[in-house]
Amino acid sequence: MADDADATDTELAQSTVQDESSCSDESAADAGDAQGRSEPVDPPEQRPPRRDRLRLSLTAALLIVAALGALAGWFGFKAHESHQRAQQREMFLQAARQGALNLTTISYTEVDADIQRILDSSTGGFYDDFQKRAQPFVDIVKQAQSKSKGTITEAGLESVQGDSAQALVAVTVTTSNAGAAEQQPRSWRMRIHVQKVGDTAKVSNVEFVP
Repeated sequence: MADDADATDTELAQSTVQDESSCSDESAADAGDAQGRSEPVDPPEQRPPRRDRLRLSLTAALLIVAALGALAGWFGFKAHESHQRAQQREMFLQAARQGALNLTTISYTEVDADIQRILDSSTGGFYDDFQKRAQPFVDIVKQAQSKSKGTITEAGLESVQGDSAQALVAVTVTTSNAGAAEQQPRSWRMRIHVQKVGDTAKVSNVEFVP
């Protein structure tokens, strides 16, 4: 009986040791799985090299800088173009205003210089036509001892087409001559066509309008 009891105790002890060993193995496996899940590690070959990441960042920065530079250049070009158009419009308007003053401000004491000023500010068919009529006009002004003075009351561009423009100019004119004192001012309206010639603009045609 004693031998049977000892054998039974021995078997129980061995079973207990095996069970504890199995539990230890399972715990170690579970711990390994938990550690693997909480700290994933990419294989070294899947990580992008640091030099490549830096190169990509520099490339992106250079592309952004280039795009911003191109955009700034485009805005600068448009601003310059707009400024040039504004300058040309102002040049056309000033040429029309000056042309109206030249045509309405004439004195018999300086008529030759006045006529030359009109010719200098004219071009095209208007220049040719006025040059043909200049001498008879000078003779009449000197004979009548005529004086006239124009004052611009209003002026504006009606249209601009490339290197030419059309302006409407309102002028108040006072006149006098040897046979009459200074007369009441008269209001004239002129449609003046101007043409760009070199770096300036000149009168190419004049129409009197109601």
